[in-house]
Amino acid sequence: MLEAPTPPAPLPPDDDTVISFDRVSVIRSGNFLLRGLNWQVELDERWVVLGPNGAGKTTLLNLASARMHPSRGTAYLLGEKLGRTDVQELRTRIGLTTGSFAERVPPDERVLDVVVTAAWSVVGRWRESYDPQDEARARRLLEQLGMGPLVDRAFGTLSEGERKRTQIARALMTDPELMLLDEPTAGLDLGGREDLIGRLTELAEDPDAPAMVLVTHHVEEIPPGFTHAMLLREGTVVASGLLGETLTADNLSKTFGLPLAVQRLGDRYTARAA
Repeated sequence: MLEAPTPPAPLPPDDDTVISFDRVSVIRSGNFLLRGLNWQVELDERWVVLGPNGAGKTTLLNLASARMHPSRGTAYLLGEKLGRTDVQELRTRIGLTTGSFAERVPPDERVLDVVVTAAWSVVGRWRESYDPQDEARARRLLEQLGMGPLVDRAFGTLSEGERKRTQIARALMTDPELMLLDEPTAGLDLGGREDLIGRLTELAEDPDAPAMVLVTHHVEEIPPGFTHAMLLREGTVVASGLLGETLTADNLSKTFGLPLAVQRLGDRYTARAA
């Protein structure tokens, strides 16, 4: 069992606090998926969560998206306490991109409809109707993400990078207060990865953008503009805080169980075996 110092409990949430977890644990079949986690995310912060497979990243994201309740501890999202609020309503205030979403989209669905259906929280357009301003917003978001020429294409014909950008546009459709990105660059080639990182950088640096949490395995995939980091191993926080202070060789070596050397070039990071 990895031993790590317990971070201080977060302050009670206020209007600028989007996530506030106090000694949160998630237990399944007697096993801790997360143990005693304290975490506070403010409105203007952009967080990256790193860790190996099985570290608890997916569980953390399920909590932060109101798709799971803690077994122990207290969890507030957007000022609402999990267990005492309507999670269906709460989820409409949270934008989420996951690798499994693309599998749920009908392959013949128009790119524009993939985005606009977020207004009704459905996947696959059927008989529901949308206001002209909804379609106009969807078109603007797709244009901002470089998908303007492809709004009438079938989702199933898109490249992996184009699908990722469409999902991000959908997640932004409802003007969320919190944006959660689950390994957004997974499966992309170098060009696609760098293109998407550039677009996420623009979003992270936009003062009007929502608070953001990005989950990844690789420091190379952290977009410039992100401000904080949390490192997880075996459901426990190894280190958490400002990005530059947290992404050290010592902290990353403890997180991944391997001596690592970390290099920073401008606002980008690389890591390799020491």
